[in-house]
Amino acid sequence: MADNSFFSDVMQGLRKRQKTIPAKYFYNEKGSALFQQICLLDEYYIPRTEIGIMRRHIDEITSLLGNNVLLIEYGCGDCTKTRILLDHLDNPAAFVFIDISGKQLIEVSAELAEDYPCLELLPLCADYTRDYLLPIPKKPARRKVVYFPGSTIGNISPDKAIIFLRHINNICGDDGALLAGVDLKKGTDVLNQAYNDEAGITAAFNLNLLKRINRELDADFQIDCFKHKAFYNEDMGRVEMHLVSLRDQVVHLDGGTVPFAKGESIWTESSYKYDIEEFEEMAAATGFKAEKTWTDDKKWFGVFCLVSKNE
Repeated sequence: MADNSFFSDVMQGLRKRQKTIPAKYFYNEKGSALFQQICLLDEYYIPRTEIGIMRRHIDEITSLLGNNVLLIEYGCGDCTKTRILLDHLDNPAAFVFIDISGKQLIEVSAELAEDYPCLELLPLCADYTRDYLLPIPKKPARRKVVYFPGSTIGNISPDKAIIFLRHINNICGDDGALLAGVDLKKGTDVLNQAYNDEAGITAAFNLNLLKRINRELDADFQIDCFKHKAFYNEDMGRVEMHLVSLRDQVVHLDGGTVPFAKGESIWTESSYKYDIEEFEEMAAATGFKAEKTWTDDKKWFGVFCLVSKNE
């Protein structure tokens, strides 16, 4: 049996009128590996576009962030993009990297220790959407900088994103900074292709969530009785990912039952897209001031430097 929060979150979500499962539960060992494969797909433009922006503007980015910063990353993954920062930051005080996957955190910690032997590394296995204690570095830092790449902010609904940005503002403290990667609004065809790759990796990633529930929560989801569905909801400005039941069925989960009608879905993820002005206005409502925004030539993606101004 997995931890009680996993069970309670799943059961609570499956009892809703529109069934849901929190997207954070995608990232067990298998799910994290599948996501790394997604990041290499031609259709999934986000990682390479964001990396391109970071590499092109890294000198200006790190100049704005300044020296002797405490770098804090939420959802570090394999730290590919973070290494661009670490290679160019001037004398960072320490690096706190937070991830929900303990195994991946151990692997990344070992790699970073080898590549950055003079940098204090403070890994933290935690769900950053819940309460946690931030490690204190040995060396005092001039400012705190939170790094939140990959448009992960888009996986949070706008009302909850405002709450989350206020939380980050509190972590940063006065004159701290947030460097956030945000996927921008664009053509429907581009977005639909990005979440429905021809190789079916995104579908496998989505369906792996049911396999994890079967294994960890003693459920009996019939995987071949569900299909992946993803589409851009233009009115709501978000890509939605669902798992759709292919027939009437009943799933058993730790002694309980969950009925599904044919065509009924579990909503597994939302990915909100923003205009530059929309995101800057949302950030301003949480105490941040937009200092600089960088985009690619197509303006598909934005990297935002926001400064905490609590007056």
